[in-house]
Amino acid sequence: MKTQRTEFDPATLGDRETTLLVKSILIPRPIAWVGTVDARGIANLAPHSFFTMVSEEPPIVMFSSTSRKDSLNNAEATGEFTVSLVARRQFEEANQTSARYAPEVSEFEAAGIEAEPSAVVVPPRVAGSPAVMECVLESILPVGGNFMVLGRVVHVAVDTDTLATDARGRTLPLAQKLDPLTRLGRNEWGTLGEVVAIDRPQGA
Repeated sequence: MKTQRTEFDPATLGDRETTLLVKSILIPRPIAWVGTVDARGIANLAPHSFFTMVSEEPPIVMFSSTSRKDSLNNAEATGEFTVSLVARRQFEEANQTSARYAPEVSEFEAAGIEAEPSAVVVPPRVAGSPAVMECVLESILPVGGNFMVLGRVVHVAVDTDTLATDARGRTLPLAQKLDPLTRLGRNEWGTLGEVVAIDRPQGA
């Protein structure tokens, strides 16, 4: 059955309105709660929903900074950052860290978020996050008006009670126990909802 569609022309809409439209379609988006420190040792924490994994060997993740923000500047200056998963219970705290604070203000302190030391990098992790990746900077690529920050994962810490060992002997977190938040369109956030599983088909 053919659906009725409304057509949009980016040349007519302009970049801003087109971006809002695309962000409302590309859902759900995982959230990188990025922890960094500046040259003075002040810790920064900010959520970034342009975030994914881009390489398996070595494991490299990326987040995109819209304009030059503290997360970008600090990662560029120190060569390190952390990515903490945002759990549903941290909804309001994560939203608060998206506010525009001056560079000399730590979002950990301003939003009342407990930090914990990382294992191998200097920037702190979110103590209440169910899973954290510690990263060293690989590169920063300008993309349009944004900056793609690539980081190699050098350490991972996961809450033990979220882990389960499967039939192949791999110990991995269960999605429902991580209970992550995602970003949607407008001012909407999403929860995990139903989880379905299916094995990959075998080729001919």
